Amino acid sequence: MPAVSLTAHTATSCLGRGVAAHALALRESRSGLTPCRFETVNLPTWIGEVAGVDEVALPDDLRAFDCRNNRLAWLGLQQDGFAERVREAIARHGAARVGVFIGTSTSGVLQTELAYRERDPVTGALPAWFRYEHTHNIHSVSAFVREAFGIEGMAMSLSSACSSSAKVFAAAARQLQLGTIDAAVVGGVDSLCLTTLYGFASLQLTSPEPCRPGDARRDGISVGEAAAFALLERGDAPADVRLLGAGESSDAHHMSAPHPQGLGAQRAMAAALRSAGLRAADIGYINLHGTGTPANDAAEGQAVAALFGRGVPCSSTKGATGHTLGAAGALEAVVCAIALGESRVPGSPGTQTPDPAIEVDYRLRGAPAPGLRYALSNSFGFGGSNCSLVFGKGDA
Repeated sequence: MPAVSLTAHTATSCLGRGVAAHALALRESRSGLTPCRFETVNLPTWIGEVAGVDEVALPDDLRAFDCRNNRLAWLGLQQDGFAERVREAIARHGAARVGVFIGTSTSGVLQTELAYRERDPVTGALPAWFRYEHTHNIHSVSAFVREAFGIEGMAMSLSSACSSSAKVFAAAARQLQLGTIDAAVVGGVDSLCLTTLYGFASLQLTSPEPCRPGDARRDGISVGEAAAFALLERGDAPADVRLLGAGESSDAHHMSAPHPQGLGAQRAMAAALRSAGLRAADIGYINLHGTGTPANDAAEGQAVAALFGRGVPCSSTKGATGHTLGAAGALEAVVCAIALGESRVPGSPGTQTPDPAIEVDYRLRGAPAPGLRYALSNSFGFGGSNCSLVFGKGDA
């Protein structure tokens, strides 16, 4: 595919607000996970909660969208001068030539949970203040971002579980290639809610300790939340990082378990390499999906080993951020941008003893990588919805 420029990017997670906070945490191999104290949740698990979301106030003209997910989105948009870069792109291209592509899996579920606590005891009616369209609705966050900037181009919401905000990069790149838009705000926003925390616990997928992706004793995920965004423009726009390729697959093996040999994951990575016009040997770093569950990490390990052997440094940063679900693809795209910008491979916070059955070059600690030019990021969702993205330095 033709290269696409990331002319701006930003991330907000439990590691902090903005690129600098994330880069520092990755250099220090520091985790932002804490014991779960969210809302009324009573579970023995750790989470990646973003500080200060409840204190965020949306502008008066956007109050109809008020919910935790959109507050987190607003908080994320204010970092790294990202909002100003978007406004500059709108001035440059025109509001009708800019699109919005956001991935989410939770959207504003918490707002519905809060509303159900106030149902009328006789009629069961939800409170008058509850607005499903602007909060819980999956399209809420895309509509919110579009409204916030006065964007008039196409808007798309993707909800394919944990691959949601990786797939938006591919969707936006296709529209840029087709010429329907000249720029796109892409990203992922997922926020904590009771449904997610209790839901993953009911599937026996949450760990009672901070998650340990790729570890011989890994026993589950730590749920997190995040807002991460990038501004995409055509490849001739100056940028330090470019999206070079995207690969998608759907293995449909099981509703919640990956294909045991990771065949769908392997196909997505192979397609991403073809899309970028690169060989496996060209990739200098792989940001693994690496959730910390026994089945996911084993399957992904087989898929990576089949394509790359032990020749490429790999790590999972979910031990630092938690699994941010629908926001993970965009958050880890920013991680790859940081890795390329700093010529440094991130480590795997939380992981102690790499599983010898996962036959890849698994890095526990970050390290300088002077020759790093290309990075691949994996995002694999429930139901076998897989997406891999290839990023390169601006001059690659």
